[in-house]
Amino acid sequence: MDTKDTLKVVAAPSLRKQVGDVLRTAIARGELAPGERLVERVLCDRIGVSRTSLREALRELENEGLVTSLPNRGLIISELTGKEAKAIFDVRASLEALICRLFCENASDALMQDFQSAFDEVMTAYTRKQPPAMIAAKSHFYDVLMEGADNEVADRMLRSIHIRVSQLRITSLSDTERRKASLEELSALVAAILDRDAARAESLSRAHVDAAARAALSKLG
Repeated sequence: MDTKDTLKVVAAPSLRKQVGDVLRTAIARGELAPGERLVERVLCDRIGVSRTSLREALRELENEGLVTSLPNRGLIISELTGKEAKAIFDVRASLEALICRLFCENASDALMQDFQSAFDEVMTAYTRKQPPAMIAAKSHFYDVLMEGADNEVADRMLRSIHIRVSQLRITSLSDTERRKASLEELSALVAAILDRDAARAESLSRAHVDAAARAALSKLG
C-alpha cells in the first residue's frame, strides 16, 4: 500500500448540509408545500436529527429564500408572488441559455451521449404523466447539462433558481397542453445541442423558459 494514501482525508458531508439537502428535495418535490408552517419537533422526528442541526439548516434555507420567518407564525415554506416569480424566471432564462451554450462548446462526446440518455428519461417520464417522475427526470437532465457546461458559479446559482420555481413547475406539469408543448420545446433544444449549435441552443433555451414563465405566471394571476 502506498504510504501517501494514509494522508488522504475522506470527509462526509456535514449534518447541516445533509439536512439542508433533504429539505431542499422535499420542497422541490412538493412534499413541503408553499405556505406550510415548519414545526421543529415534527421535522426533527421526520428527519431524525436534533433541533440544533435542523435550525442550522433552516437558517441556510432562509438565506436562500426557500424559507420565510413570519411574525407570530414562525418559519414557513416561502410563497412566490407574481413579481418574484417573474424576476426568478428572468434570471433562469439567462442562466439556462448560458449553460446550454457552454455545454455545446465544452461537453465531451461521452457527456453528449449521457445528455441524450437523460432526455430519453424525460420523454419516458412525461409519457407516464407522473409529476414526481417528471421532476426527477428533468433534474437529472439539468445535472448533465451543468456538468458539461463546467461553470461552477452558474451551476450553483441555477440549482438555487430551480428549487425556487419547482413549486410552479409541479402545477404546470399537471397541465396536459403545457406538458406537450414543453416536450416539443425540449426536443428542439436537445437537437440543437447535439448538433453543437450553440447560438440556436441558446435561443431555444430562452424560448423554453419564457414559455414556462408565461404558463406559471398565468396560474398566479
